[in-house]
Amino acid sequence: MFFNNHFPIHFHAEFGEYKAMISIETGEILEGDMPKKQLRLIQAWVILHENELTTNFEGLRKLPVSWHVIEPLK
Repeated sequence: MFFNNHFPIHFHAEFGEYKAMISIETGEILEGDMPKKQLRLIQAWVILHENELTTNFEGLRKLPVSWHVIEPLK
């Protein structure tokens, strides 16, 4: 996620040479590309952390900036 980012609510994911902008609401790719296996893992992670992702997105859009680290998928 980036400071003062634009809507729709999303985050950026990278895997090797792949980069994608992922919707927090749907888990779908908004821009870019990601291998299917990695996209399914990302989508599972989004389901587990949707509220935290949304809170971070909103926190990065206002001052003072606030966000927290979200646990990776294990």
